[in-house]
Amino acid sequence: MLTVLGFAMIATFLVLIMMKKMSPIAALVLIPALFCVAVGQGAQLGDYVIEGVGKLAPTAAMLMFAIVYFGVMIDVGLFDPIVRGILRFCKADPVRVVVGTAVLAAIVSLDGDGSTTFMITVSAMYPLYKRLGMSLVVMTGVAATANGVMNTLPWGGPTARAATALKLDAADIFVPMIPALGMGLLFVFALAYVLGRRERKRIGYLTLDEVLVPEAGTETVLVTAGGGGADLAKRAAGGSGDAPGEPTPSGSGAGTGTDDGADEGFQGLDPHRATLRPKLYWFNAGLTVALLTAMILELMPIPVLFLLGAALALTVNYPNMAEQKARIAAHADNVLNVAGMVFAAAVFTGVLTGTGMVKHMADWLVGAIPEGMGPYMALVTGVLSLPLTYFMSNDGFYFGVLPVLAEAGAAHGVSPLEIARASLVGQALHMSSPLVPAVYVLVGMAKVEFGDHTRFTVKWAALTSLVVLAAGILFGII
Repeated sequence: MLTVLGFAMIATFLVLIMMKKMSPIAALVLIPALFCVAVGQGAQLGDYVIEGVGKLAPTAAMLMFAIVYFGVMIDVGLFDPIVRGILRFCKADPVRVVVGTAVLAAIVSLDGDGSTTFMITVSAMYPLYKRLGMSLVVMTGVAATANGVMNTLPWGGPTARAATALKLDAADIFVPMIPALGMGLLFVFALAYVLGRRERKRIGYLTLDEVLVPEAGTETVLVTAGGGGADLAKRAAGGSGDAPGEPTPSGSGAGTGTDDGADEGFQGLDPHRATLRPKLYWFNAGLTVALLTAMILELMPIPVLFLLGAALALTVNYPNMAEQKARIAAHADNVLNVAGMVFAAAVFTGVLTGTGMVKHMADWLVGAIPEGMGPYMALVTGVLSLPLTYFMSNDGFYFGVLPVLAEAGAAHGVSPLEIARASLVGQALHMSSPLVPAVYVLVGMAKVEFGDHTRFTVKWAALTSLVVLAAGILFGII
């Protein structure tokens, strides 16, 4: 009964948010509450929620202060050179823009934190997508999938969890998987190229005489090379941003064709904004590098590092208290949205775990494996990692399900190392799960509806995971 209700709860949640019948926050709270009552455990709902909130509170704190920190870094101009460099490379060619998004997300993912990756990637690429009228779900989908592949780094989380759960060395798990993960990353780049070609076909190929930084009171002149002339110039200045047949992300500026939309799109590149602090550029760059280094070396808990970093960045860049309040207020919407999502997700995960739904679902899936599949448990683990890491947290999968799969494999002579490696292949899909707090940073900063992102991304992310699995089998790793 709990198994059926667990799958029904997840399906109901996904259907409602993808059909936009409920907001993600409302769905994350009300649906599990109703199902908790349905299983006869309504009296324990408060305990489940408090337990879930307690587990996710450090994550919420980390995201809150990380958003403030990187928001301030964007305000002071730390990422302006990166954006200008990307603009020069992309030359307003949609193919280069989408591939550049994938490359940037993959590089920034080396720090092992998805929230940081999404904040930097979106802050750099969002203005360009807005200016060219490109689909924002392409940006979020490519960034999430690239980050999902890179999330398998030993310091990213899943590999360490697998090593801990099975008492293995993380290097023994990860290093042999590098060729398969490399194939997955190459597939993401190829996917970005294909999606970029589709965007180029839709909006045409545009070239810019110089970096697009509109001056106050002046018009930006676009030199168009095929694909519609004046109409393309109009679209590039803030017109439709959605591919035919794709959803229209909220806040994408799609179909407005207004100057306001264009100005908003390049707000982060305005060279005259009052928040710039060019004299403190190297201080801010050094602070960011030190913060990321401390995070990788785990010198302090990540929430504490971002709390200290945000406080220091505000104090040094904006010593005036009124300016500090203004910067905090400027990023309050993002902070509230993301923190709200995290705490709402705590209700969902708290009910799933507390009622025993997760355990029953996992046991059912493991029990449904035919006896004859025993020698192929590594392949089975790889396939199961897609839905299981999407519908449950990494902690739930790696500490709750993986040991059972490894034990079943050991009974048929399958090495725990193979099981552990196979368990990593679902991470490309996992990074778009509604239970991953970082995904709300991505869609929030990109102003994309979560349902639109899910509908667009899931198929490509699942395909990427299957490519990694196939490569692992082909290379004899799994």
